[in-house]
Amino acid sequence: MNFDIGETEKNLCDRIKALFTVDGGTDLIHLENDRMEAVRRATLRWTASLGEAGYLAPGVMNGRNSVSLVVMQEALAALAPSLFLSVEVSARIFGRLVAVYGTSEQKDAILSNLTSGKIIGTAALSEQGMNIENEPLATRGVASTEGFRVTGSKSHVVNAPIADWIAVAGTIDGETGTVFFLIEKASEGLFTGDRLATLGYTGAAISPIRLENCPVPSAHVIHPKNESDALKAVRLWEDQVLTAASLGLMRRSFDVAVTYAKTHRSGGKPIIAYQEVGFKLAEMLTLFQTAQLLAYRAAWMSESGDREADALAHCAKVFCAEAAEKIASEALQILGGTGYVLGNPAEAGYRDAKYLQIAGTSTEISRMKIGDAVLGY
Repeated sequence: MNFDIGETEKNLCDRIKALFTVDGGTDLIHLENDRMEAVRRATLRWTASLGEAGYLAPGVMNGRNSVSLVVMQEALAALAPSLFLSVEVSARIFGRLVAVYGTSEQKDAILSNLTSGKIIGTAALSEQGMNIENEPLATRGVASTEGFRVTGSKSHVVNAPIADWIAVAGTIDGETGTVFFLIEKASEGLFTGDRLATLGYTGAAISPIRLENCPVPSAHVIHPKNESDALKAVRLWEDQVLTAASLGLMRRSFDVAVTYAKTHRSGGKPIIAYQEVGFKLAEMLTLFQTAQLLAYRAAWMSESGDREADALAHCAKVFCAEAAEKIASEALQILGGTGYVLGNPAEAGYRDAKYLQIAGTSTEISRMKIGDAVLGY
């Protein structure tokens, strides 16, 4: 395994960090704003900057993770968690879906604008809850003169209120297998629900959508050659994004804990001088470093096409998401009363961590899939 990160990737990480200066990051506050137009403007500004820096394109065309991509994702996730979620859903989930399974016409119409940050995309998968593993898709397309009329609903769609394109997973009456309907914003029959007030990732624009006889031209339907593998692949890409989000959350929580431990004094000395605080930081760093190595190995296996890559991706998702909650919790403990007040990275990380465990393939279902892989199913 080669986990070496080249100068190109290092320079890109530096460019990402440079974007988030005090002045340059002021409009991130709009991501927390209920006015969707302000959220959209702020998100487009940042995606355009990231596109110009070269952040959006890696990993899109081949649908695979790479170690260098995970390193770059971790850097952004540590700096701006909610923005990271929005950007990744647009590029690394919606963008990959179009790049890997779309027609040449669909790619030409969408990808260049997407990877340059000019438009925002999203994928709408789950319906009743947040999983797609145990529930058949109820969203249906019926043939019509213009193509199809689609009816159905989706819950917890990241970017739904601000997206230019939504890839909706569903089926077509009279046909077997999953398809993806590419629906433009403001389409007739597309209704976006109110932004959900979430526990964590409060800057992300998440809402349900409803489709009522929504017209979709035939040219805007993705027909994967192997539809069951396509749905599985999209969910895997989502898990990879959430794994990288976990790494960013861990780094963010650990850094704020170390800084506070060095600067806050108790009994006439910095609290980092107390053995119990040092032990907590040591355990946090051990968990963080272990999570990084597991995420890097999972990415390396994805990049190399290893047959056990999917199982290891589930291992990384479980370990990293749960380690993120543990590290954020310990950071809160070190910060004490300061950490318990809203508005610091530790408490925000603690709330964000729960989303990482239930979104994508939940930790419970991931464990089942890992067990199936061990048994050879």
